[in-house]
Amino acid sequence: MAESNGHGLLKGKKGIIFGALDERSIAWRIALACHREGAELALSNAPIAMRLGKLDTLAEQTGAGIYPCDVSDNDDVDSLMKKLKEEFGGVDFILHAIGMSPNVRKKIDYKDLNYHFYNQTLDISAISLHKVIHYADSNGLLNKGGSILALSYIGAQRIFSKYSDMNDAKALLESIARNYGSRLADRGIRVNTVSQAPTKTSAGTGIKGFDSMFTFADKIAPLGNPDADECADYCVTLFSDLTRKVTMQTLYHDGGFVTAGISEEMINSLAKLYSEKD
Repeated sequence: MAESNGHGLLKGKKGIIFGALDERSIAWRIALACHREGAELALSNAPIAMRLGKLDTLAEQTGAGIYPCDVSDNDDVDSLMKKLKEEFGGVDFILHAIGMSPNVRKKIDYKDLNYHFYNQTLDISAISLHKVIHYADSNGLLNKGGSILALSYIGAQRIFSKYSDMNDAKALLESIARNYGSRLADRGIRVNTVSQAPTKTSAGTGIKGFDSMFTFADKIAPLGNPDADECADYCVTLFSDLTRKVTMQTLYHDGGFVTAGISEEMINSLAKLYSEKD
């Protein structure tokens, strides 16, 4: 639905989208959906990610400006927020869709983590949310009644072995959202995370065993795995004034996977598999 006619849910609002890489990325689809709903946008990503991606195309489609930012560099984040304060005055929503693990990329087992890489994983994938909120707030960029949203995954609660230290990063990300949500509530600013189902993005498919994770979730979730555009539509509601009292939540957008046990289809498939082995 990201490119269909909108309903004006974000008309007059301004927002920052962190982490859009290419047309398959969830942040990209969210940017399109926000534009469809009338928002004015700023797009940001790390310089190296911008060289690998196609952010110029998204900027043309949405009329957004592009602002390079390395979220591992405190001064860089501070400078970005100062610049956006000058150009935007204030923002009504922020999307944090940033995450990466050198340990996962290099297929290093969790028991043998490279701790330098581990620190990078936590800094870029989770602590960066704290930095983004801190510097946006300290520079007076956050409008009253705004909404901050970070994309998460159920690995924060359950262990998916191939997700490795990203399980830890998502748990920290969700904790930061809750902590900051409690501290910004006096101005009506909400902070939430959306725990999205496995989604076929460039980043997701780079994880070893992703296809198995995707199929497993899709078979168990009663509604199946939602795609990136469905996630984008959901995020629009969380940026809108329709969810003014929703904060400090991990919101599961996973077709019911989080509360499902096992599907009849999977039970039958497993029974058949093991009967054949016997």
